[in-house]
Amino acid sequence: MDKTKQMQEWSTHFGKEYTDRNALTYEGMEQLYEKQYGISRTEMNSRFLKELNKDIRILEVGSNIGNQLLCLQKAGFKNLYGIELQSYAVELSKGRTQGINIVEGSAQDIPFKDGFFDFVFTSGVLIHISPDDISSVLDEMYRCTRKYIWSFEYYAKEYTPINYHGHKNLLWKTDFSKLFLSRFGDLELVKEEHFKYAQNDNVDTMFLIQKKQ
Repeated sequence: MDKTKQMQEWSTHFGKEYTDRNALTYEGMEQLYEKQYGISRTEMNSRFLKELNKDIRILEVGSNIGNQLLCLQKAGFKNLYGIELQSYAVELSKGRTQGINIVEGSAQDIPFKDGFFDFVFTSGVLIHISPDDISSVLDEMYRCTRKYIWSFEYYAKEYTPINYHGHKNLLWKTDFSKLFLSRFGDLELVKEEHFKYAQNDNVDTMFLIQKKQ
C-alpha cells in the first residue's frame, strides 16, 4: 500500500521529533493528564473499562512508545498488543515494556486477521488521519475487533483542521464516535464522556462502542 502524505511525514525526522517531545514516563503521563484534565488517565480508563474481563485480547492502533498499553497492564489487563507506524517509536517501546507485543504497522493495513482482538483502541491517533483516509482506518479497526472499539481523541461537532507546529494537513478534530456509528450499522454506543481542558475551552472525547450481539 502506498504511503499517504501523513504516513510519509510521521515516518521522517518530524515523527522522531514528535516521539522525543512526547516521550514521557508512565508517571509523567499521569501527571500530564492530571494537569490537563484534572483527572489521571488511569481514572479515565477505569470509568470505561472496570467491568471488562482482564484476559481479553487488546490492540492499540498507533501505540507510539507504549504508555497507554503500560497503563492498561498496570490495571491488570494481560493480553496486550500494539501497532505503530514509526520504527523509532517501536524500538523505544521494546526497551520500556515487558509482556506487550508492539510491532511496526499501519492503521490502514492492520497485520492481524479478522476478529483477532476482543478490543481495539486509539489514543490521539484518529486526529492524525486525513478525512480522505479515515474510512479505511475505521474499516480496519472494525475488521480486527470481535466486540469493542474504544478511543480518546480531540472533539468537534464537524471536521475541523488544526495547524500543527506550522504544518497543515496533519491534524483534525471531529465527532469520531459519530463516524463509527454512522459507518457500521451493527455498532452501538456503550459510553461517551467529554473532558474539558483546564487551561482553555478545548474538549477531548472518550467513547466505548461495541458490536451488537
